Amino acid sequence: MAEFVTFETAPDHPGVGIIELRRPPMNALNRQVQDELLAAAAEANARDDIKAVVVYGGPKVFAAGADIKEMIDITPAEMTKVARRLQRGLGAISEITKPTVAAITGYALGGGLEVALGADRRIAGDNAKLGVPEVLLGVIPGGGGTQRLARLIGPSRAKDMVFTGRFVDAEEALAIGLVDEVVAPDDVYTAAVTWAARFVGSASAALAAAKAAIDEGLDTDLETGLKIEAHLFASLFATDDRAIGMASFIENGPGKADFTGK
Repeated sequence: MAEFVTFETAPDHPGVGIIELRRPPMNALNRQVQDELLAAAAEANARDDIKAVVVYGGPKVFAAGADIKEMIDITPAEMTKVARRLQRGLGAISEITKPTVAAITGYALGGGLEVALGADRRIAGDNAKLGVPEVLLGVIPGGGGTQRLARLIGPSRAKDMVFTGRFVDAEEALAIGLVDEVVAPDDVYTAAVTWAARFVGSASAALAAAKAAIDEGLDTDLETGLKIEAHLFASLFATDDRAIGMASFIENGPGKADFTGK
């Protein structure tokens, strides 16, 4: 049983999985939390009944960063061995092949923001503070922050956040595309579940293919990205949902197919 990360089904939305960080008071992301995040992501991928996933830190804070107490005495040689492991743990949400959304209340700093950056969408409370303050510790973001942040908001804005270590409030985060929606803090969880629930009953293989095409395409040149898209597009013609969706379109018009997820 995981101690600090839970994976449960949303009570009112059976197809939505909830990954929740539970390491009070600030959800510091130590190695155990990172391992448990990876295990929760693997379970979300393995379960056919889960169609979308919310990652949540609770009503007061998302996560205030990695556990610095684990790093203060580590040697360069030791960190060289574990750096990629750190990236995988903090980037665990990015390994989920289904639609994902981070529900952010309070602080999402350092490793906490890196966890949220692994999601497809970010919904923040209007009290949220986001940042990558690692430079203030004499290091840089090491859990994917320099890469995912630059891809999301552009290199200039990412450099501003990384170089200064400053906190970004919810209003600015929305303006620069760091988050996609801002709501009252008490509404963050509900808004995230509502977004995720829209994919229950969708064509699961098509969603996974769309996510793979976009994510993998961003890491390469346009021509290679187009080849990735063509391969994934063609592969969907082997699914039941493709046949169901096209037949339903011809008979009933768009948006009325009853997909099976196969």
